[in-house]
Amino acid sequence: MDRIFINKMNLNTLYTKVLNLESLSSEEGAFLYRNAPPSELFETAQRVRFIHVPETKVSWQIDRNINYTNVCISGCLFCNFHCTVSQKDKSYTTSTEEYRIKIAELRSLGGDQILLQGGLHPGYDITFYENLFTEIKSIDPEIKLNALGPPEVAHIARISKITIEETLHRLVRAGLTTLPGAGAEILSDRVRKIISPAKPNTQKWCEVMRAAHKMGLSTTATMVYGHIETIEERMEHLVTIREIQRDKPSDAPGFRAFISWPMQMEGTKLSQIYSGKDITPVEHLKMVAMSRIMLNNIPHIQASWLTVGEATGQMALHCGADDMGSIMIEENVVSSAGANYRMGSEEMQRRIKEAGFEPWLRGQDYLPR
Repeated sequence: MDRIFINKMNLNTLYTKVLNLESLSSEEGAFLYRNAPPSELFETAQRVRFIHVPETKVSWQIDRNINYTNVCISGCLFCNFHCTVSQKDKSYTTSTEEYRIKIAELRSLGGDQILLQGGLHPGYDITFYENLFTEIKSIDPEIKLNALGPPEVAHIARISKITIEETLHRLVRAGLTTLPGAGAEILSDRVRKIISPAKPNTQKWCEVMRAAHKMGLSTTATMVYGHIETIEERMEHLVTIREIQRDKPSDAPGFRAFISWPMQMEGTKLSQIYSGKDITPVEHLKMVAMSRIMLNNIPHIQASWLTVGEATGQMALHCGADDMGSIMIEENVVSSAGANYRMGSEEMQRRIKEAGFEPWLRGQDYLPR
């Protein structure tokens, strides 16, 4: 009984801190994750959600994920999509005509943004990406490029023998609009050395984001959990994201939103060496809630329905999330590892309304389109 009382007292203390938008330590976050009754955790996160976003509205987006190549040297054990340069029968680089067709399809569905990602191609330096962005802009000058991610930027800088800052400046001049938070997985070098041994380390991921924020680039942050990481490492990841946001220039947008999702491992090398249990809907909802609770300086939390399903995505809107993300006209990476959910514009809006909210179509800057 004494232990129950002590835990309850600690929980109430933490709830008070959370509702005052005070920063929890990673230890406090882990304690809350492990000990808070889910209903209390969800209610607390939802109260924080309405502090950040007072309206009963939920945002959504129309964009298209185009993978410019599937050649990658990062060696991620969780990726079924990539191949090596020598695998001529599997490797590809998207052609100009393919971009033209994909952009036309995107426009016909009301979208105005490409989420452009690929891999760490050993032969593509800064000139390739400058030419690529310029080419896409020549097809559609108004298209927005939410492109690459910190690992790709760090890789481009390394093989081009230029700084990360110069890399970002040249990419922006060529047409980069915003920088997604790709390749974060878990920001722990212990984890990264096992699951993605050749990918840039935690320090590099953070360095790219700090440089982007100093330039005024709008970014997002991500987490892929549910594999070899500990609860403590998840919370340390959230604290790292919060600290990067804390240090941005006051007039910079920094991280607009945070998105977490469970690792998809079907048929991957990681599934052969790690027999982890499936992430339950409640565990995902707890991570959504903890994201909203820990990230007291980031305005938006996404529900990430693509990997957990539409119904769990709807429930996340009552656990701290205020955004349903994109309808994802095209997605190749997580779907190759087991994520098969799909949703069009009409269903997206219907799902948001069914959850009790008003849908509004946003841009990457979280302003109405």
